[in-house]
Amino acid sequence: MTTMSFTKRQPPEWLLAFWREIDEKTFGEGFDCLAEDATCNLGVADWKGREAIRENLRAFIDTGFSAVHDVTEYWDGGSLKVFRGTVTMTPDDQTHSAVKPVMTHFFYMDEREPAKVGRWYGAVGPVTF
Repeated sequence: MTTMSFTKRQPPEWLLAFWREIDEKTFGEGFDCLAEDATCNLGVADWKGREAIRENLRAFIDTGFSAVHDVTEYWDGGSLKVFRGTVTMTPDDQTHSAVKPVMTHFFYMDEREPAKVGRWYGAVGPVTF
């Protein structure tokens, strides 16, 4: 059994910069918070490597909507960061309404580079337009 203590904190800049890259559709330096060989399990996604994560998220966002992420609650457990929030997803097609699903994410920090995310598990949804 493993026990871990968490401290509720303000979201760190690296996390906010990561979401900003997605929201602004720039996909740049904010992804540097991920280790080069990071893995991501986001819903049904199973992506391996920072560049694969970046490119798959770019392809997903390019399916016809804009996103705005809002981190509501952030908990720091040292090697594990947990947060929840919402993401407002606005379709490019104005005949469809925006949706605002909840999201919960677990970031396990990399053992070799503790300042970078090694494994990312996330859930968002349900999402329907």
